[in-house]
Amino acid sequence: MRRDFEDKVVIVTGAGLGLGRAHAIEFAKRGARVVVNDLGGAVDGTGSGNTAQAVVKEIIRLGGEAIANTASVAEVEGAQSIIDAAVDAYGTVDIVVNNAGILRDKTFANMTLENFRAVMDVHLMGTVYVTKAAWPIMCGKGWGRVVFTSSGSGIFGNFGQSNYGAAKMAMVGMMNVLKLEGIRKGVKVNCLAPGATTRMTENLGDPNRAPRSPSLVSPAVLYLCSEDAPNGVILQAAGGRFSIVEVCVNKGVDLSDDATYEDFLEHADEILDQGSLKPRSLRAN
Repeated sequence: MRRDFEDKVVIVTGAGLGLGRAHAIEFAKRGARVVVNDLGGAVDGTGSGNTAQAVVKEIIRLGGEAIANTASVAEVEGAQSIIDAAVDAYGTVDIVVNNAGILRDKTFANMTLENFRAVMDVHLMGTVYVTKAAWPIMCGKGWGRVVFTSSGSGIFGNFGQSNYGAAKMAMVGMMNVLKLEGIRKGVKVNCLAPGATTRMTENLGDPNRAPRSPSLVSPAVLYLCSEDAPNGVILQAAGGRFSIVEVCVNKGVDLSDDATYEDFLEHADEILDQGSLKPRSLRAN
């Protein structure tokens, strides 16, 4: 087994179960020193438990090195404590995998603003808080890797998940900016769009679909954090299948400088034509 992450300090949030647990173990197997963060709560974010400690024990039994952190990423102080724990134990931070998340699904008509905000606080603001705390350390040393966990629910949409989808698509927007700001400092930022059978997904999707192991997503995460990682990509991973999602722009139509609504209607079919779609990047990575 390759030791590509020998002595790298890796933080994985939401690593007590499911995807995060799988990521943490795979990093540790390859020499990383891992901070396993998890509040240990229920799928909706309530409660707490000792799932992080259990994963640390598992890593140590495998001959790896890890510590547990049970802070909530949805609080600035909690997020900072995750970074502080890494620095106190291992002296630095090299890699941050933002994986923590909760679900509070309802149709938009029936969703309370409290539940919308709670999901945004964990997924989006939790990612912001943790990344913000680690950013100066990675930029200061001239090397770092950050993974945002996006989702097809945001990229393509999923019924009843307006809060979750909004947070997950926001990851893409943040990545598109930080990939430009970080590359000058040797920090690369990418998005993962995973698919796996976990307690968060067991009641979603096709009940007849065969279970998909979280460990089959982890190869993509490790690649996004490797020395040869890309910068600013959305990498899909599910059941051992891997692919890239890109934002595309079609040929479009140039109307006159005084274009009107009526002009637009006249050319609407051409404007909306998807036959000439091409990937679009604002600037080279």
